[in-house]
Amino acid sequence: MKLIVGLGNPGAKYAANRHNIGFLALDRIAADHDFTPWRARFQGMAADGRLGDMRVTLLKPQTFMNLSGQSVGEAARYLKLPPADVIVLHDELDLAPGKCRVKQGGGHAGHNGLRSIHQHIGAEYGRVRLGIGHPGHKDKVASYVLSDFAKAEQDWLDDLLRGISDGAPALAAGDGGRFQNAVANRTAPARNSGTEAPAPKPARPPAPKPDPAPQPVTLTDRLRALSDRFK
Repeated sequence: MKLIVGLGNPGAKYAANRHNIGFLALDRIAADHDFTPWRARFQGMAADGRLGDMRVTLLKPQTFMNLSGQSVGEAARYLKLPPADVIVLHDELDLAPGKCRVKQGGGHAGHNGLRSIHQHIGAEYGRVRLGIGHPGHKDKVASYVLSDFAKAEQDWLDDLLRGISDGAPALAAGDGGRFQNAVANRTAPARNSGTEAPAPKPARPPAPKPDPAPQPVTLTDRLRALSDRFK
């Protein structure tokens, strides 16, 4: 069994924020893979289902980001899961928008949600880093992550969420490479490798034939024309 956690903040005010991309990813997985309706559990909203052969509980902590570990810790203890069977999807400033990276264990890199989870279950859980880009200066980070995705970002965001859902069974099975391939198939579809024959170019219409060059007028022709005038 696996516990897959998406990080975010509760409430309509934050629903479309960049910081809530983990919630958005879990919503797409739950809808596409026929999970149970969301219900209040473990200080969060949880849904149960299967991804491939794996039983999975999806969890969206409702504690606000900085206290996410309270919810994750309660769920992990109740389900009797070690940290290695917990996977956390979260926003990542240090990845370009639409990029995705899988990681097992490691530090929290200053992410408040991960810091809280570290405090409750340790550092050996898996995480899926979902790139949202960086605003360019650290003083702008707070307002940036708590702002909604712009309209211009909706295309790559939808591709990323679809790819995460496509690859969710591989993620639950522990196959990070196959998961990332599924995401890449949505976010960076393969282009023509050059093995296909190029489409034939349309045939050019034949060039028009030039008009025949005029024949030179001889003295005989002039005399014949003059003679014809007096007939």
